[in-house]
Amino acid sequence: MGLKWIDVQEIVIELDEKYPELDPLQINFPDLMQMVLELDGFDDDPSHCGEKILEAIQMTWIEERD
Repeated sequence: MGLKWIDVQEIVIELDEKYPELDPLQINFPDLMQMVLELDGFDDDPSHCGEKILEAIQMTWIEERD
């Protein structure tokens, strides 16, 4: 079963492992969306994503780094 947009914590873990050099504060939402879509195992409709989901992913990623 692949990752879905609602799997915020799991998405953040995957992003952090794939992009350890990136600062989540410096990523804009279009780039963040593309990065999520390119994750291995991500399997959800891009149209199901909105600003609130991307904001939740970004904030969780920032918290994960602290």
